[in-house]
Order: sequence, then structure tokens, then C-alpha cells
Amino acid sequence: MSIEGGKPGFVFHITERSAFSAALETGVYEAPSLKSEGFIHCSTRAQIARTAVRFFRGRRGLVLLCIEATPLGDALRFEPADEELFPHCYAGIAVEQIVAVIEFPCDANGEFVLPEEIEMFGA
Repeated sequence: MSIEGGKPGFVFHITERSAFSAALETGVYEAPSLKSEGFIHCSTRAQIARTAVRFFRGRRGLVLLCIEATPLGDALRFEPADEELFPHCYAGIAVEQIVAVIEFPCDANGEFVLPEEIEMFGA
């Protein structure tokens, strides 16, 4: 499931369920970072767990947004951060492009394990 140039067919964004619920009202998901930094931080499937532990350790009420990459077009750019290329989305994401919303709870130690549902989104 990849797009042209070897980029993944899906990117992922971790957020609070309430933030996604607000997007359902407007039809567009816009993380606070879109205003403050100019883009929405995303991860590839391989980066999700590390991102979750680094930025969301111990937080409850999180969901994982599974986003189709192709329709994002030029708004999706893979840029270097922490010696890796991370997907950054430079526009709001239409809720139609979010193909799944998966509960993303942490365990008793505040760690995260990828939910089984993520398997349907390729490697």
C-alpha cells in the first residue's frame, strides 16, 4: 500500500478523541500545530509507537487517525526530524480522508502497543 516514490499509502496522527469529534462538526481536522507550526505532525506506521511514547506517554483518551496519503497531494511532505523523515501535512485534513479512527490506549506503565486494527494498513 504505497504511493508513488515509495511513500506509504497511509499516514497516522495521534490525537485526543475530543479533537477528532470536533472535526466531525466542521468536516476538517486541524491540529493545534497547524496554526502554531504550519503543519500537522504525522507518522508512518513504523514511527507510531516511538512517537506515542515520546510525546503522549501516560495520556488517556487518545485515538489514532488513519489517513489516506495520496489525496493529501503536495500538502504532505516528508521532512527530516530526529534523523528520520516524518510526514507533515501542511493543510487541514478532510474527514473523508480519515479512513479509520482507532482507540489508542496506553498500558498501566504509560507505554503504547500498536492496536491489532493497524495491521490492515500495511507495513
